[in-house]
Amino acid sequence: MNTICAIATPAGLGATAMIRISGPEAFGIAGMLFPEKSDFAGWEPNRAKFASLYDFSDGERNLVDQVVVTKFAAPHSFTGEDVVEISCHGSVYIQQQIIALLIANGCRMAAPGEFTQRAFLNGKLDLPQAEAIADLIEAQSETAHHAAMKQLQGELSDKMAVLREELLQMASLLELELDFSEEEVEFADRTKLLSLLAHIKDEVNRLLQSYKWGTMLKNGIPVAIVGEPNVGKSTLLNALLQRERAIVSDIPGTTRDTIEDTFLLDGTLFRFIDTAGIRESGDTIERIGIERAYDTIRKAAVILWITDARKNSQEIELELSKITDSIKSDDKKIILIGNKSDLLSDPSKRIEKAIYISAKKGENLDLVLDEINSFVKENHIQDITLLTSERHQALLSGILAAIERTESGLRNGLPTDLVAEDIRMALHDLGELTGTISSEDILNNIFGKFCIGK
Repeated sequence: MNTICAIATPAGLGATAMIRISGPEAFGIAGMLFPEKSDFAGWEPNRAKFASLYDFSDGERNLVDQVVVTKFAAPHSFTGEDVVEISCHGSVYIQQQIIALLIANGCRMAAPGEFTQRAFLNGKLDLPQAEAIADLIEAQSETAHHAAMKQLQGELSDKMAVLREELLQMASLLELELDFSEEEVEFADRTKLLSLLAHIKDEVNRLLQSYKWGTMLKNGIPVAIVGEPNVGKSTLLNALLQRERAIVSDIPGTTRDTIEDTFLLDGTLFRFIDTAGIRESGDTIERIGIERAYDTIRKAAVILWITDARKNSQEIELELSKITDSIKSDDKKIILIGNKSDLLSDPSKRIEKAIYISAKKGENLDLVLDEINSFVKENHIQDITLLTSERHQALLSGILAAIERTESGLRNGLPTDLVAEDIRMALHDLGELTGTISSEDILNNIFGKFCIGK
């Protein structure tokens, strides 16, 4: 296997940069850059060493940089191979010089994700753990980081291992029956098999249902700001973001399209979406904006329904019933907000289920944020194993389909060989998920999405 190298820190100028080398010749190639090259192999691993790095290519000793070098001897490294990490000054020129010297001495540039791919191929990580590294790098919030760390620590892998063991147990009993098919011996109790399948199906369904939460944590939990025109939706968006993100005017229908921005709240990323005012309109462009508002409502996890605080309770109840009828879903959190409360002359007209605020004056916005934040706790998102990968979701859907076919086959008395084939298909998809079964194309697709140097 070739020895690879890459800059492992972000491109551009910085205080320091780190260059990573991995492969069978890592120590020999790195050693060529130091005067003590004959002694480099003897440098103690897992200890950082200050050293002067030189260019010896023209027969002279030209100082390139003063660096910190750390060696990791196989198999006790991230990739499972001999690894050298060189921390240098962050000059782009210095980085390029060191990479050029490594390549001249026998390294090749690493492909995207190749270090992590080698860690997987050398058994340091399984595939879900390797994919979790990409999620960890991309995490924009505490909750996304928490989900990625749980997967990196093997929480999803452990669940897959239990499922695999249960499916293998079932498959072995059915295969045993096939070996004695002429005697018509039945080794597997069909009632117990159906009970085990029901348990496996429940677990797979739980994981599949977690996919929506996993993608929300990665991309931001969608919060739709909706209501009739001129009730202060854009004013509220600007107040929550604490900057002028949306145009605000007294003209009804100013917002014609959705406006999005993210907001980090107590470690969770939320994606606020301001929408066009909902009303009957003869304006073609405005009608398109209103339809997009309804589409946003359907996709949102949290809905901030904004109404004018000066309306009477009957009008507000009618507005709320319209929005709930259009949603037809129990998994959305609807927060009713009475805006412009500073203009409300009679506070006794307030209804209990609403939060009364003045977006313009910034009054009671903390109550709105607290209610939005409660969505995470109410759904126990941080306490469950989350799917965050479309690949995992697709494979688990295939596993579920195979399990359901197996269940149907057992109930309808299908021949054992047909039932066993569905179990094999479920095991195959499970193997693809964990990486025990993988093709080069699958691995290239997964690791090709990583950054170079990881």
